Amino acid sequence: MPSSKPVFSRKNILVTGGAGFIGSHLCDALVKDHHVICVDNFSTSSVSNIEHLLQNPNFEFINHDIVQPFDLNDFSELDRFKVKFQGIQEIYHLACPISKRHFEDFKIATVLTNSIGIKNVLDIAVANQAKILYASSSALYGPRNPDRPFVSESDPCVLDHLTKHGAYDEGKRFSEAILYTYQDVYGVDVKISRLFRTYGPRMKLFDGNLVPDMINAALEGRDIELTYAEDARLGLCFVSDIVDGLVRHMNSPIDVTVVNLGSDQEHYLSSLAAQIIKLTDTESRVRFEPSKNGTSYEAGLPDIGKARQVLGWLPLVRLEDGLRRMIDYARAQRQLTPSFGQ
Repeated sequence: MPSSKPVFSRKNILVTGGAGFIGSHLCDALVKDHHVICVDNFSTSSVSNIEHLLQNPNFEFINHDIVQPFDLNDFSELDRFKVKFQGIQEIYHLACPISKRHFEDFKIATVLTNSIGIKNVLDIAVANQAKILYASSSALYGPRNPDRPFVSESDPCVLDHLTKHGAYDEGKRFSEAILYTYQDVYGVDVKISRLFRTYGPRMKLFDGNLVPDMINAALEGRDIELTYAEDARLGLCFVSDIVDGLVRHMNSPIDVTVVNLGSDQEHYLSSLAAQIIKLTDTESRVRFEPSKNGTSYEAGLPDIGKARQVLGWLPLVRLEDGLRRMIDYARAQRQLTPSFGQ
């Protein structure tokens, strides 16, 4: 479905959820060469993530909940991007409430975003004959199979949808189904990037996420308490590598639909914690405590063979370098706002 609308000096690119952790880094990358329209309602994101972009002439922010229909032609602030004539060429759809600590507060919003919200965004894609990339999740693959730790795009998405997190997990799978349907019916060029565990600056520091919690404990001189088995492992991909993968995926041929993006290298949690303690130069110790519910979730690792072959992509940022940058960010946030997280 190639667009028949003229493209001027820069593409017009819509990024939903653009004020979030990954979305804001994506906006940083795209605004160098394109006009970026960031749509967010700050439900679980922050204006501080995009504050540095607000004066950029190639960036425009629209405060809107995508569950409510919207027409970009109605926003006069987009006139300088000639949206009424040029339309939108690409859509990166990252909008979805994400809060581990406050997940219960956003269940309905999550359900609606992953149904009505994606329908509204896809309608914009159809109206503008735009390519659309959806940030899906590795949660679709379910917990790790100990006999087969790596998962590929062709593996079945088997998950229990009748759980407390079903609004997110099943919502992501349902969104993929809607995308496929629009691709089939309207010929939309659809990309589905299944993202695995990502870390880096602008990640929420006090939301119950594993890596920020470990960094916070070390910076405060507290012991790092881990409710996992002592031999627990995980893969971590730095946010700049994920953004590079998303852009490469968007620019891939039309028949490249589903791609895994994440690190296929795993690390023991104990060694990760020890590295954080070393980088923060604190006297913290690592303690493993039994999980309150008697289980600890260990996600699978991505088979990134397709991303390597088709996109020419692989993670480049070393774990030590990524952790150092994230620790620097955490320190800076504490200095700027001493009561941050309290």
